[in-house]
Amino acid sequence: QVQLVESGGGSVQAGGSLRLSCAAAAYTYSNYYMGWFRQAPGKEREGVAVIVSEGFTNYADSVKGRFTISQDNAKNTVYLQMNSLKPEDTAMYYCAAAPRWRGYPGSSTEHYTNWGQGTQVTVSS
Repeated sequence: QVQLVESGGGSVQAGGSLRLSCAAAAYTYSNYYMGWFRQAPGKEREGVAVIVSEGFTNYADSVKGRFTISQDNAKNTVYLQMNSLKPEDTAMYYCAAAPRWRGYPGSSTEHYTNWGQGTQVTVSS
């Protein structure tokens, strides 16, 4: 069972930056696709970014050009660098893992089998 632990959330003003981290067990990234999701109160959970491998990433249209997903295999950590934050980015952010043998999962939550506990991001105007 893959255990994921997020950190790095907090409160910032609009235009600010945060970097979220997701720590996992060794060798996780060779066996799983990693993604970041978010869920605002009263809304469905939505995909934010997915990393297949270094240089092969996908983003939701709402965060393109502002957010960057990356991974450090030596540290077994996936990051989400969030710049130019907007109030509408306020949500609980989750790290998730999808087994590679099932194929590319995209942003569909049902393809992800393991989830972290979430870290809150609050952006004030």
